[in-house]
Amino acid sequence: MRDMREVRVMRSIGEMARDSGLGVSALRFYDRAGVLMPARVDPTTGYRWYGPEQLDEARVLARLRRAGMPLADIRLVLAGWSGADTGLVPSLLDGHLRRLERGLTEARTEFSTIRALLAPKGTSVTTTARLTVPAAALAAALDAVRFAVGSDPELPLLGGVLFDIEGRDLHVVATDRYRMAVARTATTGHDGERVQVTVPTPLVDAMRALLTDDDTPARLTVAGDRVELETQGREAAGQGLGEDFPDYRRLTRLPEGRRIPLDVPALRRALADHAEDVCTLVLTADAVTVVGGDDEPTGERVGVNPGYLLEALAADELVLEYVGPKAPLVVLRPTTEDTDTFSLLMPVSLDA
Repeated sequence: MRDMREVRVMRSIGEMARDSGLGVSALRFYDRAGVLMPARVDPTTGYRWYGPEQLDEARVLARLRRAGMPLADIRLVLAGWSGADTGLVPSLLDGHLRRLERGLTEARTEFSTIRALLAPKGTSVTTTARLTVPAAALAAALDAVRFAVGSDPELPLLGGVLFDIEGRDLHVVATDRYRMAVARTATTGHDGERVQVTVPTPLVDAMRALLTDDDTPARLTVAGDRVELETQGREAAGQGLGEDFPDYRRLTRLPEGRRIPLDVPALRRALADHAEDVCTLVLTADAVTVVGGDDEPTGERVGVNPGYLLEALAADELVLEYVGPKAPLVVLRPTTEDTDTFSLLMPVSLDA
């Protein structure tokens, strides 16, 4: 009877994650590391339960980790806080702050050198192209990459979609650093050299609004930084961002990985119900599942942003290519002669 009363005032690992700001995976990690161990572990189910007094510790732990404090120092901070020592904790906090300040100073020096090394190289690029693409194909390509457009005001050059025209192929590309989406569609009318322009998001959306879901021709013209799309007598036109887009081909050049078919409807449901900022995927030879609550299925584990992965699941038939725990996850659609669409998603560390 006493055990039941104890459980009623305790928090489950899911409740502790919700109230503390630490994810379930992080709480499991800190349990294994001996930093924040649950007050009780059910001997039958293995479920973890935390006492009311542990919530404040978990909240402090979450903030110390966000501040980048090493795990060994965090262990001492929590031990000093729970004991009678009054001098250890301030000393540890002040010491970590001094390390951060020294690191920032050193980083500024390194970045001054890096900026000089990465000064723009003088190159000559062809900047004019006229081509035709079916409206439905271009619409599908834009829909496949729009979710990955960046919105960081400090990186305005990522706030658009790259139109990369080479031969008869048009690649459209978007990235916000944490994910990248690429779609290729076949075109006619341009057999010349490579032409690139980064189209700002408002103009991309205006272009998409003109496109129909059929084979109506859409004519795309790039002349310097000027971009025009015309279809069915309507036109959307404007200036490109005038910034060099990252070399997406280099970023997408990955070793061949293991391909796993996705149950897209099941993944969508699991991700839509996921309340944390990070979710854990378990990868087996023939399935990808989302870990929930205290479930601990066997398989290779990868952390992802659930909202980002949900946006990448834009088609019903998809495959996940897994290269390794630190490499981007690749979400692939079936490739045809005229189209090729995939997206990359950076994994999230489950160690903290």
